[in-house]
Amino acid sequence: MTLLDPGMDLTLRPMRYPDFYDRFRAAIRNTWTVEEVDLHSDLADLARLTPEELHLVNRLVAFFATGDTIVANNLVLNLYAHLNAPEARLYLSRQLFEEAVHVQFYLTLLDTYLPDHDERVRAFAAVENIPSIRDKAEFCFRWIDSLGELRQLRTRADRRAFLLNLICFAACIEGLFFYGAFAYVYWLRSRGLLSGLASGTNWVFRDESMHMEFAFSVVDTVRAEEPELFDEELTGQVTAMLDEAVAAELAFAHDLCGDGLPGMSAEDMHTYLRYVADQRLARLGMPPRYGAENPFAFMELQDVQELSNFFERRVSAYQVAVEGTVSLDEAF
Repeated sequence: MTLLDPGMDLTLRPMRYPDFYDRFRAAIRNTWTVEEVDLHSDLADLARLTPEELHLVNRLVAFFATGDTIVANNLVLNLYAHLNAPEARLYLSRQLFEEAVHVQFYLTLLDTYLPDHDERVRAFAAVENIPSIRDKAEFCFRWIDSLGELRQLRTRADRRAFLLNLICFAACIEGLFFYGAFAYVYWLRSRGLLSGLASGTNWVFRDESMHMEFAFSVVDTVRAEEPELFDEELTGQVTAMLDEAVAAELAFAHDLCGDGLPGMSAEDMHTYLRYVADQRLARLGMPPRYGAENPFAFMELQDVQELSNFFERRVSAYQVAVEGTVSLDEAF
């Protein structure tokens, strides 16, 4: 039996994929709650932003309003149904919980940042009325729908379709769209702005990094079990997918940045997105496409654990019973 064989294996012993179970346990140790994030400390900063900076923040929170809900929908509709290992489904169950916490965080963020009811309604409707966000959402919806009514992965074409959906959500949506959004947050923090948003984002960032790595570990497993699925055609499809994602995220950057802000421009974001895309291709064992370098020094310094003043606010290193070693080599 392989990971993508049709069926719903219920047997945890003997365990076929202990790595997935270990990832589930690691995720449990990283529990946090929205109530721990102090967003109200950001209100004074919002009042002193320039109109251009405020536009960026409003567009950013409008994207956040529905981004994690889209990921959760794909997880339930497509991923859970086709990974035939109970330990993998344990991790996906935990991921779904974490996506729900992220949705609650962004709901709280919008309620705090946008006290006007009509503004909040417009933000939640961004996928319908803001072109740069609508285009990203349509990219996501197209890949959610790419499996159609597929109930079982019986053929090579079925399994390739599943792999492309999985890679899209790991590399393009969580691994590119979200990483672009995180970069704006950390750019603001580098200027001493919106520390509450940055604190909560650190925790989301940590969760999303684990989600992405789980998905890539699934790809690794399928490659070991069914290497014939990984050919030049698949590489070409993934590269084309990333090209489209970079283009959609670049349009979003032009919307957010306009003619450019201090230390943040659409051109720099384009370089960053190509750099991140190359990191995703490398993790998938595929050739780099862009050869771009990271233009953002503040991202080079970013680690998933917040560097904060203990006497000013609670540190967001929320792991319980920390085990193992901490790596500072994560590519941002």
